[in-house]
Amino acid sequence: MKWKRGRSRDRNVIDIRGARRSGGGGGFGGLGAGGNLPLPGGKGGIGGLIGIVIVAIVIGTQVFGGSSTSGGGGFDIGSVLNGAGAVPGANSPAPLPAGQDPDADLKDFSAYVFTDAQDVWRRAFERQGRPWRDAQVVFYSGAVSTGGCGNATSAVGPFYCPADSRVYLDLGFYREMERQLSAGGDFAWAYVIAHEMGHHVQNTGGISDQVARAERERSESRNEISVRNELQADCLAGVWASTVFDQLEQGDLEEAFRASEAVGDDRLQSRAGGRVDPDSFTHGTSAQRRHWFEQGYESGKPETCDTFSGDF
Repeated sequence: MKWKRGRSRDRNVIDIRGARRSGGGGGFGGLGAGGNLPLPGGKGGIGGLIGIVIVAIVIGTQVFGGSSTSGGGGFDIGSVLNGAGAVPGANSPAPLPAGQDPDADLKDFSAYVFTDAQDVWRRAFERQGRPWRDAQVVFYSGAVSTGGCGNATSAVGPFYCPADSRVYLDLGFYREMERQLSAGGDFAWAYVIAHEMGHHVQNTGGISDQVARAERERSESRNEISVRNELQADCLAGVWASTVFDQLEQGDLEEAFRASEAVGDDRLQSRAGGRVDPDSFTHGTSAQRRHWFEQGYESGKPETCDTFSGDF
């Protein structure tokens, strides 16, 4: 992917990889989505306000084993990667000293993707006269203490915390994607970041509140709302990708497709050596995740991202 350097100086980019660590870490899960969003539409352009309506959702009282008000959408890869570590805070930035950062280029690329995606969504909201609150990205190493979702280690993978509107990234996951998941490449990583920004769009659009209310009213299915939520974030990542199609290089899309397949619940459970249990899925199958990312990219239209109506 062609990109411009310098976005790591954005005020919404926080680097705490040099922070002193103390305490222990733990993982957590995700929350739901669906609702009315102003979304970019069409390759290279931004469309109008599109209604993504939740229809006949069957949902559970909890997602990923935790309250939906405390968790954040993430890549649930704990079954494949065994992460542990102490937990620094994200409110006292301590970046690695200049010249001592082995991931300087990766950090800059990650900041570029994050900021570009945020710019796309911000303009879409502003064009419709709707309020937008900026997300922030936090680069951490090993483990992190969030501002509203508790503690987490790198084993949970990249994640979004709705309570503090932050995307949390351990840059080491980029290498684990290649080594453990066979899903390397810069645009595979861009897909991951764009997926987490999709969760911020859902949260900013009021989707999370709608789902939290619905969860309190029904308890038929524990995981279905989580799967629909994650698949919509995949589709929104594809819609964002359609706005940077002219920056893509040969093989970029295939990298993203492989990454979306690699983090499917069925693939992860199989890699972990356990039984593939569809009833325990929280993110969707490999085929579903690729389908929805590809659908978002090919259409460039957010109305095709309604994962909450009918089959998915």
